[in-house]
Amino acid sequence: MLMTGVFLLLLALAIGGLGWLLRQRMGLPHGEVLDEDMSGAGSSPPLYASRYRLIGRPDYLIRRGKTILPVEVKTAPAPHHPHPSHVMQLMAYCLLVEETFSLRPPYGWIRYRDRSFRVEYTPERREELLRVLASMRRDLERGEAHRQHNAPSRCRACGFRTICEESLA
Repeated sequence: MLMTGVFLLLLALAIGGLGWLLRQRMGLPHGEVLDEDMSGAGSSPPLYASRYRLIGRPDYLIRRGKTILPVEVKTAPAPHHPHPSHVMQLMAYCLLVEETFSLRPPYGWIRYRDRSFRVEYTPERREELLRVLASMRRDLERGEAHRQHNAPSRCRACGFRTICEESLA
């Protein structure tokens, strides 16, 4: 009985250590991984903010104490500064965390292949996100939403490719 307890304790420590090593290697912030969507089949439903008509699922949700932090993982090498579109995507996840859990995250993380950026979730960035969302909705309502790239690979990965009149794929 004692040997079984010792074995289970050692196994739990090994599994915890493996999780810590994986988070270090991935460049994730310290904390408990609440949800992970790297495979595209997350264990939880997407986050939803009905008053903003916004839905999404960050690649990771990390709990640090009473704080829940979204993490977005990009496979490309890191630029000097995070791309503005990636920052807005992360701000959308911060807003979704705020609405879903009634906890305002102070920041989130963007993890590129070789570097991570901590991005503050400020009131100014939140307001910028709301302006961007409103602008996007106006463009969609007017039928003025257009493709903003010339990359067939992006089109192939897009969920709207089957109905998009400007698809390159």
